Amino acid sequence: MIPTSPNDDDFPWWLVAVVAIGLYLFWQVLTVAEYSRVLSTLRRGIWVTIYVTLVSYTLACLLGLGLALAQISRSLILRQISRFYIEVVRGIPIIVLLLYVAFVLAPAMVVAWNWVLQSLGFDPIRTRDFSLLWRAVIALTIAYSSFLAEVFRAGLQSVDEGQIEAAESLGLSRWQRFRFIVFPQALRTILPPLGNDFVAMVKDSSLVSVLGVTDVTQLGKVTAAGNFRYFETYNVVALAYLTITITLSLALRRFEKRMRER
Repeated sequence: MIPTSPNDDDFPWWLVAVVAIGLYLFWQVLTVAEYSRVLSTLRRGIWVTIYVTLVSYTLACLLGLGLALAQISRSLILRQISRFYIEVVRGIPIIVLLLYVAFVLAPAMVVAWNWVLQSLGFDPIRTRDFSLLWRAVIALTIAYSSFLAEVFRAGLQSVDEGQIEAAESLGLSRWQRFRFIVFPQALRTILPPLGNDFVAMVKDSSLVSVLGVTDVTQLGKVTAAGNFRYFETYNVVALAYLTITITLSLALRRFEKRMRER
């Protein structure tokens, strides 16, 4: 069993403070008409934020795992391509990547797709038919896959080489070694950083508002511009993000603790 940190036994006074602030804001939402109106307006944006985060993170994990496997493969070409992708993407700010994907990459994808459609005898599609929401999902997927690739690579390389050699001596195929030996052990190591990146993506999903995607942040800006109640509106926006991120953080900590105790 992995020893726990002394800080793990500290009483969570920070959580008490956060809960107190959250309860006060929730009380305001329930009792103050202006807060209630703002929340009813932002409710749709909360679901958009959750949807964008879940889809983007799932795709980023799959792409990141593929990049990590390419980095540790025996093929020099795959290693160089994955390293090129990771270093370039990590060097671009997420907001710049969002704008690039939305207004450069997405139109280029439409042109390429139209060429395929026309060659097959189908009608082409218009660039504006490519929704901004999915452009945002693609951008977040590309951005976070580069970070998650390094997390997966570190986890996969942390598995003792002797266990892999023992599995190979037992006649297990490369896929079986990965499925039953390498990945389960690597997953226990990388769960904390994976959880941190998931929470970070919830917050970074607010950047999709620059594309006009109707998430919490975008609806908050529109609402505040209409009612001029900036204090109340952005209190509710902050409360929505805090509720999501702190709930996720607590759930992930509990899950990590259970994994350590096994």
